[in-house]
Amino acid sequence: MSAAKVRYNKKTIALVYDFDGTLSPKPMQEYTVLPKIGQKAKDFWAEVEQFAASHEADAMHIYMHLMYKKAKEAGIRIDRKDLVSLGAKVELFPGVKTWFDNIEEYVRLRAETGIELRHYMISSGLKEIIEGTHIYPRFHNVFASEYLFEAYDLPFPKRVITDTNKTQFLFRINKGIEDLTLSINSHMPEEERPIPFANMIYFGDGETDVPSMAVTRKNGGHAIAVYPKRKSKKKCQTLYEAGRIDFFAAADYTRGSDLFGRTCLLLDKIMADIRVSEEKWRLTRTMSRR
Repeated sequence: MSAAKVRYNKKTIALVYDFDGTLSPKPMQEYTVLPKIGQKAKDFWAEVEQFAASHEADAMHIYMHLMYKKAKEAGIRIDRKDLVSLGAKVELFPGVKTWFDNIEEYVRLRAETGIELRHYMISSGLKEIIEGTHIYPRFHNVFASEYLFEAYDLPFPKRVITDTNKTQFLFRINKGIEDLTLSINSHMPEEERPIPFANMIYFGDGETDVPSMAVTRKNGGHAIAVYPKRKSKKKCQTLYEAGRIDFFAAADYTRGSDLFGRTCLLLDKIMADIRVSEEKWRLTRTMSRR
């Protein structure tokens, strides 16, 4: 590549979202599968916890197993197509549907140099259901738990995303290795990673997001916690006091909300840092040619 065509390539910003409790008020299963199979949410999650504890099992695996066990007991068939169609029933917090256009417009107006803004989702919920939501097309990539439907009578999890293994997907974004068949364990020098952690903002709602928030911030990135309006913000305050997050705000994604304003402040900082890093890169290249 000629010197004239070489460009600074660390100009992508990644907004990374949890789903349940962050973009949607309740777990997605409570809008979709559980009503379809006649299960009360409180009873179902209590059984998941009890089953997981008695078998020393991971609750994420258990809920995926138990949901289909209950469906089979009720004589209700739910295949992949059904899960996707149920996604339209999932409720979203105020402003989520317009958030992507609004935040992208803000970056276009404020950026003094070419910036690419990407949205990612990392969720313990079901990818099949997420695919059926109104906002699915807005994401560059979605990493979520998923079933294998090779044989309907025994669908089983082909991917389960837990609180702690969410962090591997942050490194996939960081390294640009989004193909899940490829390993991310090989060393990659920081200068070769396309999306620095400093260019990331992670959005979550509570304790289940702590590992992702901690990894993001420890590596120079940012995190915001949200809570439902008119409900306790104590969890978010605890995260803030512990240094897990930069900001917290009510889960109101409309333009002009505290969440929108605080996100824009972090975006301003990231864009300013990108400009500084790009100028240092130019200066270093000039020096190396002498």
